[in-house]
Amino acid sequence: MTDDLPPSDNSADLYDKKSRLYLKLDDDGLSLTDGNHCLRGDFTDNLSRLKQSNLEREMLVKAAKLKNLDHTPVLIDATAGMGEDSLLLAASGFHVMLYEYDPIIASLLEDTLLRAKSVQELSDIVSRMELHIENSIYAMNNPDISPDIILLDPMFPARTKSSLVKKKFQLLQQLEPPCSDANELLMAAISAKPQKIVIKRPVKGPYLADIKPDYSYSGKAIRYDCILPGTRRF
Repeated sequence: MTDDLPPSDNSADLYDKKSRLYLKLDDDGLSLTDGNHCLRGDFTDNLSRLKQSNLEREMLVKAAKLKNLDHTPVLIDATAGMGEDSLLLAASGFHVMLYEYDPIIASLLEDTLLRAKSVQELSDIVSRMELHIENSIYAMNNPDISPDIILLDPMFPARTKSSLVKKKFQLLQQLEPPCSDANELLMAAISAKPQKIVIKRPVKGPYLADIKPDYSYSGKAIRYDCILPGTRRF
């Protein structure tokens, strides 16, 4: 079965006339395509990373870790995108609340989560992933929970040397450009009063909103800046 969502004036939320992007539903799930390249979320691609021995080496997991908690840590992924960072964190035991405001990206992520529920190795992990299709800045400024950690990635996800994967993720970049107000995003995260804010940055990129972190974890391409809001003034 294949259900293409073709161009029409009534499908503006699913179709971008300028870039000729549209959502396509088939037996493999929902995908975003321009007719040449196709992007579909698939958490099974990350199964090897989800093994406990490999998770412990993940820089993001190290950056997000909190000590001496007496409950399951609650983490807000304020810039969820395709949800791969959230998947790693949920596999590490976090309860992750994913926020994605773009309806097309959110639809792709929702479909990815739905398909993952039927995969034995993923079902327990995705049960700890809660998708919210709304603006995370508003949600963090008006919290109905007390998050332990907030993850920010104002640069769009998927940095890779693969030219094909780059082309696929360029489809998403046409929908959701990099954050235009980094200061507002970080201030909203601070206002939610988490114990820690983790910010994903290019390894040589500037600090978000020019605020120096308390400490950082750096790899070859990615850096995680960690801010402890309770220990400082802004």
